Amino acid sequence: MTNNLCFTLNAHLPFVRHPEYPKFLEEDWFYEAVNESYLPILRMFYRLRDEKVPFHMVFSLSPTLVAMFKDQLLSERLQQYMESRLELGEKEIERLWNNPEMLSITKSYVDNLNRNLEFWHETCGGNILSAFNTLSEEGYLELITTAATHAYLPIYKDYPVAVNAQLEVGIMQHARTFTNSCDGFWLPANGYYPGLEDLLKRHNISWTELAAHSLFLSEDKPVAGNYAPARSANGVYFFPRDYYLTSLVWSSKEGYPCDPCYREFYRDIGYDLPLEYVRPYIHEPDVRVFTGFKYWAITGNTADKAVYNPHKARTRVTEHANNFLYNVRSRGRKLEGVLSSDPFYTVSFDAELFGHFWYEGVWWLEEVIRMAAADKSVRLITPGMYIADRPAVQTVRPVFSSWGTGGYSQSWVDNSSNASYVPHVLEAMSRMTELAQRFPNQKSLKQRFLNQAAREALLLMDSDWLLLMHNHSNETYSKNRIDGHIRNLYLVYDNMCKNAVNTEWLVKAEERNNIFPDIDYNIFNPEHLKEASPVYTTDFTEV
Repeated sequence: MTNNLCFTLNAHLPFVRHPEYPKFLEEDWFYEAVNESYLPILRMFYRLRDEKVPFHMVFSLSPTLVAMFKDQLLSERLQQYMESRLELGEKEIERLWNNPEMLSITKSYVDNLNRNLEFWHETCGGNILSAFNTLSEEGYLELITTAATHAYLPIYKDYPVAVNAQLEVGIMQHARTFTNSCDGFWLPANGYYPGLEDLLKRHNISWTELAAHSLFLSEDKPVAGNYAPARSANGVYFFPRDYYLTSLVWSSKEGYPCDPCYREFYRDIGYDLPLEYVRPYIHEPDVRVFTGFKYWAITGNTADKAVYNPHKARTRVTEHANNFLYNVRSRGRKLEGVLSSDPFYTVSFDAELFGHFWYEGVWWLEEVIRMAAADKSVRLITPGMYIADRPAVQTVRPVFSSWGTGGYSQSWVDNSSNASYVPHVLEAMSRMTELAQRFPNQKSLKQRFLNQAAREALLLMDSDWLLLMHNHSNETYSKNRIDGHIRNLYLVYDNMCKNAVNTEWLVKAEERNNIFPDIDYNIFNPEHLKEASPVYTTDFTEV
């Protein structure tokens, strides 16, 4: 028996870009993720490639993240961020010269920063997306896209025009960025509702992933459980996420990243050391932030942390990689003779878990790939590879589901945190649809005005704002983003109803929220859904 193992990493960040400020706190999300996750993951993939270690994996790059990768201002600020961290690293080497244990950790951080910069500029040519494209062209990665601003789509079930806009813009941007076409689609948070497959089919999407209970609770009981994909009546394949295997890593209580040997994420010199020392590397006025320089192990539920030992952590990584594949093989042995085909395990994670939140995560992933390559009973595979073999699969009707808290929509519609915002977001979608209906096919200044309204509508739909409010994290910024996008959209609405354009506002808005430069607001017109399926032409010239 062959255990087919599909890893999916979803790389996504909300579009945060504030040219009106020299430094902006929430922009650090992007810089941290690039330095601690995306570049280390790419370096690891290229290392495996160069050593001719075979692997196949799904990688979803959200359109908002792709837009930030392409943005010149953010690239310049990323360079400044990494140079400032190198400067801090040199200061740390001086501070810790008589502490060999911590000094060794500091030097590893400085080395990693230098390797990231070298890879970014020399291998990627300053363009991270080109590195992903190369891995896709060579067959290592199956690159897919997701909703334009990673909207949690079940909220908009009764607004098919808005859902279609999220799909169409996301797929269009992928086609303009990468060589290979996009056959799969990442549903943000695995958020699915019955009928969504019709819009996926309209855009020639072949497959997507769902939370396992979406199939388990179907009237058409999946005969293979979550160990094989199924398909809808219209031919879209559903790959159910394996909750058990995913939880070995993902669980916040028992997952591998909780091991006491691993590095503690929350202890950082940005919070531990005197303000006078860290002030050049934090935000005004004296807002402490993570610097990436962390010296403590998780240790346990105590403030008295042990010094982080990378060698012990490396040993534990090997143990956890072995344990993960042991569980895969063990599951396969139990299924032998039960299934009519080899089992297919879908395990999916946010890419930022690896390297950023779980410092050792990239090491673990590399170890799993190397071990799987040497294990004849495990095959790393992607949905596209599976579908190409044209296997017979069961037809099912999945039910509404997500991977969020409780398995449904609580994380995005929670009476204790964010539910009061949802009606306002939905009303804004109605206003945008009305604008597209009342003023179709405008030209020149009015076209730009309405295109900006469409950008504001999409940015408003970003699932992160509601999720952050639910998690009581960055609540003020999230509320300001929701309020701001609604205010901007209504400004366009009010002006268009008066047959006017606020040119001064438009110029500033286009500079600030410059995402999706080729957007056409007519996608919010219900008549657009009656047209033939759009044709996407790949155009790698953008990258």
